[in-house]
Amino acid sequence: MSDKNPNAIQKIVIVGGGSAGWICAAMLSHFFKDGDCAIELIESEQIGTVGVGESTIPPFLQLISSLGLDEREFIQETQAAFKLAIRFENWRKKDEVYYHPFGQIGGPIGSHEFYQCWLRAKANGHPSALQDFAPATVMADQWKFMPPGALHETMLSASRYALHIDANLVAKYLRKFSEARGVKRVEGIVDQVVTRNDGTIEKVILQSGYEASGELFIDCSGFRSILNGKAMDTPFLDWSDVLLNDRAITVQTDNIREPHPYTLAAAQDFGWRWRIPLQHRAGNGYVFCSKYISDDEARHVLLSQVEGEPITDTWLVPFKTGMRSKLWNKNCVAIGLAGGFIEPLESTALHLIYRGMDYLLRFFPDRDFAPSLQAEYNRRMAADYEEIRDFIVLHYQTTQRDDTPFWREYQQVEPPQSLKERIELFRETGTLRDGVDDMFRAPSWQSVMEGMGIRPKRYQQLVDTTPYEVIRQTLDRSAPIVKAQVATLPGHGEFLAHHCPAPPPPPPPEHRRPKVAATA
Repeated sequence: MSDKNPNAIQKIVIVGGGSAGWICAAMLSHFFKDGDCAIELIESEQIGTVGVGESTIPPFLQLISSLGLDEREFIQETQAAFKLAIRFENWRKKDEVYYHPFGQIGGPIGSHEFYQCWLRAKANGHPSALQDFAPATVMADQWKFMPPGALHETMLSASRYALHIDANLVAKYLRKFSEARGVKRVEGIVDQVVTRNDGTIEKVILQSGYEASGELFIDCSGFRSILNGKAMDTPFLDWSDVLLNDRAITVQTDNIREPHPYTLAAAQDFGWRWRIPLQHRAGNGYVFCSKYISDDEARHVLLSQVEGEPITDTWLVPFKTGMRSKLWNKNCVAIGLAGGFIEPLESTALHLIYRGMDYLLRFFPDRDFAPSLQAEYNRRMAADYEEIRDFIVLHYQTTQRDDTPFWREYQQVEPPQSLKERIELFRETGTLRDGVDDMFRAPSWQSVMEGMGIRPKRYQQLVDTTPYEVIRQTLDRSAPIVKAQVATLPGHGEFLAHHCPAPPPPPPPEHRRPKVAATA
């Protein structure tokens, strides 16, 4: 007689591959060992995957660690490079630059938060900038890198890092990992979704006639959302009223210099442009608003600004910003683009995949599919999406740019009420609203608020209990030490070459090589 739950899920069907599908498969096959639960993934080589998510945030490293992967091997296999920050150019005003770094900014002075002490110093005319005390920013700006574990005796140990990765290579790597742990991959295109009388999914039927039945279905079918969106008819919450961009043009280019350890997000006339360097090539894109610029014009702008020669055709990605009202609906869970999309300004796409699976494992159902588990999952995931939405809108909210209709319209956008309340709270004394599982911590909000010109009216009065001279001397001493310690580090390219060099990738397939007149 078995001592296991007789009502346990026996079979999970994942519809869709790419990075979303294979992250799901890898996590499930890692935690459900010894055949406890069969996992089947359906994907088709005929259907391309959207290559968003080449830039990550530090929690992505938790995925690598939780799967027991060797980080160095993962970096080499995915052509990855390191990322310390995001560099924002021309957002509040043209020719202004600010950074959103990973890790801490400064350290407590006495019993007081560093940011509050810095605010007091600024009120007393101190000349420092907030990012002078962010090790990751100083390292990123100087194109230096060393992991914080090797910097434990320095002020730089408070830095953190993420990765720039090749999303297709991540999918390939995790497919190998998953199949070695029993995941069954089926090649094919879903032709029909069969539902029961109660609306739950019974099985999917492929064009080949193959049938895949299961108890739990995970929708990783991208923007098509063929399970959660089409079969389950889950409503879509449209957020395009606060996030105006609706298209992106992407292209890959050769590296003509060593990769910088940050994601570049440069504001444009009608959106923004990214550059994400890997070890041997860079991903580039222009996220734009089609109300103000055509696809051809956006393609021309992107190709006129990229560094290096294009090694692929440009690719057009139309998108709708928002999310499904229920990411978990009955026995179907939407992960990745099937559940929602927010422009990749803060590199959250891959993290939302990992987060969606992490929560699913926390609230994993049996065949009863308890409504309370679904409700809590949906509440947590909705909070994540809304937090990201608010954080992205913040980057536009107080722009002083009025040089194009796009930026003038953004000055009229009414932000979500939740963001209005965050900004009003912060404007008083730099206080931040904390959630249970916040994705963005205080240094992130402080960096973008400061970068966009939102500074509190005053510091918190308790900071006056520390003599100002102590604060001033700490700031005067700290910034030069951080700068001097960074100067001793190897360059980012040098560190990659010595510690985790990736072999040059093979040339792209013929159909992806650039033509004379590149088209999407």
